[in-house]
Amino acid sequence: MAASSIPVTIKLFAVYQQAYGVPELSWEFPPQTPVSAILHRMIAEHPHLAPWQPLTRFGVNLQFVEADRILQSGDEVVLIPPVSGG
Repeated sequence: MAASSIPVTIKLFAVYQQAYGVPELSWEFPPQTPVSAILHRMIAEHPHLAPWQPLTRFGVNLQFVEADRILQSGDEVVLIPPVSGG
């Protein structure tokens, strides 16, 4: 029997953490959902994040991944906006 939802942990940094006011989220998605769906949901909930979409990279379980990577149960996802500093 297939799972009806995939639980994932989303670590938030920079603009994403500012938007949600917390360092981490726990969300569930249907099976076969790509990691990009996390950012799409964030933009739906916080439209001011839309300019960051083309600049954001994804990490899953401490590895950079492409936006089409399929989420697995228990994945830890990081959205990595561009950073600056010295």
